[in-house]
Parts: sequence; structure tokens; C-alpha cells
Amino acid sequence: MSTHTSNHDDQPPKKRRWLRWSLEALIILAIIFGVRAWQQHGMLEGEAPDFERTALSGAVIHLDDYRGQPVLLHFWASWCPMCELEQGSISSIAKDWKVITVAFQSGGEEEVQRYMERKNIAEWVAIVDEDGSLSGQYGIKGVPTSYVLDEEGIIRFREVGLTSGWGLRLRLWMADWLV
Repeated sequence: MSTHTSNHDDQPPKKRRWLRWSLEALIILAIIFGVRAWQQHGMLEGEAPDFERTALSGAVIHLDDYRGQPVLLHFWASWCPMCELEQGSISSIAKDWKVITVAFQSGGEEEVQRYMERKNIAEWVAIVDEDGSLSGQYGIKGVPTSYVLDEEGIIRFREVGLTSGWGLRLRLWMADWLV
């Protein structure tokens, strides 16, 4: 008589294991999409409102002047560690796409300019939103937040929190392609 027991009897069948993994993956996706929906609640949709603001460079920025091409409207803050992690991606994207950045409640123009020079992002088209009024107009509750607008100024994508550079590039490409 053999007293050897098979390890196969202790393992659930493959079909049952795949079913469990699939269910766990669906639960994780539901949580991710639920959190994203909660983060984006109250954010602006549809046509992006035009604004007239003076950039740190002294140029007057009208959002409507950017029509005819996709644009990334990126809200950030000097006090935000997640924003700092995205700086390289935003700089890289700005070489290929139109990008307008908005420094949310990060101090006055001189303070923001010094910060940008220290972080080697002084080449960004940057608007200082010291009082948060522009951010409020766009429903910004936290930073970093990015809006991807299509060539007609319609908001196609909204992102709250840390986002990958390739993900933003893909959204810009899709905004360009979808119109």
C-alpha cells in the first residue's frame, strides 16, 4: 500500500482559480473606477471656458487662441510632491504639444518664478493662480489635475492625481484623432 498523497488534490482546479482571479481583478477595477469618479466629481465638462491671464513670461494667454490643436491644461502647485514627480513628463510633453500650466496657490509671481527656476521648469507657459480663482472656475479640488482639450476647446479627458507622461500623450493624441 502506498501512503503517498498527491499534491494535486490540495489545489483548486484551474478553472476555479481563474474564476477567483477574474473576480478579484473586477473588484480592483471597480474600486479604481469608483475612486476616479469620486475624484472627478464636480470637475468641469464640455467646452472649456476661455480666460485671459498673463503668463510669467509676460505673454497674455487666451485659451481660445489655442483652438485648432489639442492642448494640455495642467494645474500644479509648488507645495505638491506629486506635482514635482510629474514635472519631467510635463516638460517632455511641452516639446511636442501645446501645454498651459497653472500654479495653484503657490505664492506670487516672484515666488513661483524662483521655484520654477530652481526646478528647471522655467520654460513652461505658466500662469500664477495665487487666489485659486482660475482653478475654482475649472472645479479643481486637488493637484495635480490635467485637462486635455481638443482642437475645438472641448474637454476630452480629465485626470486628477499622478499621471504618467505616456498616458497624457495618449490622451492628447486621442483628442487630436477623435475630432
